Amino acid sequence: MREPSRRMLPMIIGVTAATTLAVDVAVLLAHGSSSSPGARPQTRVAGRFVAASGSVALSPTAVAPLGKRLTPHVLVAAPDTLPADVVEKIRGMKGVRGVEVVDAVQAVVAGKRVGLLGVDPSTFRNYTPKPTAESDALWRNIAAGDVAVSFAMGSDGGLQLGSRVPIGGRQRQSQVRVGAYATMGIADVDAVVSRDTARALGAPSGNAVLISAPKVDPAKLVKRLRAGVLPKRAKAVVIDPAVDYPSAGAPSAGGQVMTARQVRTVIEAARSRLGWPYVWGGESEAEGGYDCSGLMQYAFAQAGIRLPRVAADQARAGWVIPFEKARPGDLLIWANDPTAPGYISHIALYIGGGKMIAAPRRGTVVQVQDVYFRNFRGAVRVNPRRAAQIAY
Repeated sequence: MREPSRRMLPMIIGVTAATTLAVDVAVLLAHGSSSSPGARPQTRVAGRFVAASGSVALSPTAVAPLGKRLTPHVLVAAPDTLPADVVEKIRGMKGVRGVEVVDAVQAVVAGKRVGLLGVDPSTFRNYTPKPTAESDALWRNIAAGDVAVSFAMGSDGGLQLGSRVPIGGRQRQSQVRVGAYATMGIADVDAVVSRDTARALGAPSGNAVLISAPKVDPAKLVKRLRAGVLPKRAKAVVIDPAVDYPSAGAPSAGGQVMTARQVRTVIEAARSRLGWPYVWGGESEAEGGYDCSGLMQYAFAQAGIRLPRVAADQARAGWVIPFEKARPGDLLIWANDPTAPGYISHIALYIGGGKMIAAPRRGTVVQVQDVYFRNFRGAVRVNPRRAAQIAY
């Protein structure tokens, strides 16, 4: 399943806007096995997971209908509000089809540091995966003051739909209801609230924008932004870099893949964790267990290979090849998230013979499993150099 990232928001906001969070709004979402008093029943809507409406006073027109969906390609963020003239310059750049202003912070959610966005439900929904975008109930809940958490954070992190959880910091705290499970398709974002709720928590206002530019190379767009559009301390990154599916298979020489010794070390390290509990966000003994990508990051680190943190990013640490060409030491990837079809949300280590080592889900332990192929997306032949480049 998907876990909190150490890639994009920590790089952009963790170095910049986190000062606001640290001083004003360290966010804490408590969780447990049962909902708090007054929690409403949950509803599953067409593959989406949404709590029953928590507000009877919300206007039927509080959230606009879904408009034309746009794919976000680049995230820009700064420590403080992005100047209006900068936002307009971005809107006017060649190839830009849409710009969405949001509030962005790193937050501690259920004891894990994740990305939290404050959004306008009426417009931000257009930038989300189709199942999430189409759910009027989900966006009405957010507009009414609820928090939506990623599917894995909810299901494997133990946050129950309809329960009320404390969100706050040193100066103030609020009880906020978990209104939906919804993965936004942005690797570092595991929680979304309305901009009103974000501001009440002390988040910076309008310090980030999502940019949709479907006919522009996102990497080139980032370079253009950095060259003269963005103010100092503002940063830009590609949201969803391409996964490499080479037609001729993965290279096998020139130091581009792991050595036999590294493969043995990785597998031995993963085996040493057998029996440890699945813990969402876990990446070491300190958390008392491991999640799927945390286990991979740990095992590869023992061989001197730096992997990025989340499954979606680890899938880009090499070349994706058919399972028929997989060999021990390859990663295996799945898109299992019902709220974000196609998003890589689970990962495991292939050990040969149709077997893999994985941290499956909440309530299980690190174990050897048979490889299964539902929602399977291929094997990843890890390139240590590429892995280090995207691990930051």
